[in-house]
Formats: sequence, C-alpha cells, structure tokens
Amino acid sequence: MVNMYDNFSEKADKSIQLSNMIASKYGHDQIATEHILYGLTAEETGLAAIVLAKQNVTAQGVENGIKRFVGYGVNPGKEVTGYTPRAKRIFEMSSREAKKMNSEYIGTEHILLALVKEGDSVAVRILLDLNVQPKLLVKDLIEMMKSGEGEGDSKDKGKVLEKYSRDLTEMAKEGKFDPVIGRDEELQRVIQILSRRTKNNPCLVGAPGVGKTAIAELLAQRIADGNIPELLKNKRVVSLDLSSMVAGSKYRGEFEERIKTALDEIIKAGNIILFIDEIHR
Repeated sequence: MVNMYDNFSEKADKSIQLSNMIASKYGHDQIATEHILYGLTAEETGLAAIVLAKQNVTAQGVENGIKRFVGYGVNPGKEVTGYTPRAKRIFEMSSREAKKMNSEYIGTEHILLALVKEGDSVAVRILLDLNVQPKLLVKDLIEMMKSGEGEGDSKDKGKVLEKYSRDLTEMAKEGKFDPVIGRDEELQRVIQILSRRTKNNPCLVGAPGVGKTAIAELLAQRIADGNIPELLKNKRVVSLDLSSMVAGSKYRGEFEERIKTALDEIIKAGNIILFIDEIHR
C-alpha cells in the first residue's frame, strides 16, 4: 500500500500506515474513513491526534467503533488493496485544504479537517457515538492551526535535515575542530571539483582512519574563516547521518521518504554542500 500523495507530512504518512494496519487487522479490503480516523488517533503526536485527545477520542475508542459499526471482514489479517472512493475524496479535500492554507505538505490536521467536513461517514458516526460534536472539533482544529501548531508546512515539522545531520561549518565557527595538517593538496582538489558547473561531486576514497572526514571538516573551517574562493563563500557543509536515518525508520518506505525530504530541504536551502560519510555502506 502506497500513499496517494507524495507530499504528506511524516506524521500523516505514519497515520496512513496505521490506517492500513487496522484495516488489515479487521479483514477489510480497503482503507475507509473509519480506518483513517483510527490512524489519526493512533499516531499520537500530530495535531489531529492532539485535538482528538482533547475531545477524549482515543485509538481504542475508535477501534471499538469500528467493531460496532463495521465488524470483521471475511479474512482478518489480509492485505489491504486500496482506498474506498470516499477515502480518496477525503485525501483530495485534504490536499485542497493544505493549499488553501499555504502549507507545503498535507498534515494530519488537513486530513482530519477534510474527514469531518466531508459529512456523513462511518468516521463521523463514530465521533458522534463518542459524544464529539464535529463543528466544535473543526473550530478547535482551526484555532490550533492559526496559532501555528500545524505540521503541514514541512515534513517532520521541517526538521528532517536538522535531525539527521551536523552543520560542519557552524561547528567550525564554534572552534570544535582540531587543526588539520598535510591535507592542502586534497582540499584544493575538492574545491576545484566543487567549483565546476557539471560533474561537481567529489568522492573521497581511502582506508579507514586516513582522514577523509577531516578533509570535509577542513573545507568547513575554510568556509567559516572566509579563506575560500568566492563561488563557495556563504556555503554550508552539512554532514548527513545515514545510519541514524535508517535506525529510526519503523515503516516501509520511511527511510526513502526521509532521504527525499532531506534532499528537498537541501535544494530549497540552496547553499548546502552535502557530505555523506561512509557512503559505500
């Protein structure tokens, strides 16, 4: 099961994975509104989950509603094959809500807003059964979104790169690197390659411990000191920690999504020289 959109926030992605899980658990062929509602509550950290929790809506309460209003399918545990037409309509509406609010990504808040606005669905029936008034829910949600608490402006609140990288240039400015001796020739070659219009991606090779990372740190130090060609001034050397990105991934495709988001952030920043340590692994 893949998402219909490639611009969900990370929390929205996770909520859809949880929707898929609950649909499979109950043997339902397709993800429907009730599964989406479950995913939004079970995700726990997104704005939708926070607003729902304030109304005492829990994942267990929604699951009980699924049992009551829908029940089990023929083959519990079966693979989910897609989305119901109504679920697709909700995702289309959530995309429009995000655009209307000038959000770059679709957050859990936009999905919940669309879910409630869409009207008479099993999800809304479950909410009513839990003594939740949809109009009040929308009011609370919009108020929190206006206060700037939504995640829809970015993936993982726009901090994927910040979370899984180190800014070597900033560290150099803070004096965190020891002096590097005897690497001027290699550094000049790296600077020469970085200054090209094309084929400008240097790859440092060598046995472990010979000082490949030190060259990246030396480059960052030169940029911090202003001792660098004009073309590379005001650039930032950022080291991406791939092992942490992999280790923190719990869902299929989450690592790839983080890589894509990090690259989007790098392109958007426009001044980053990306350093990937241990790229051969």
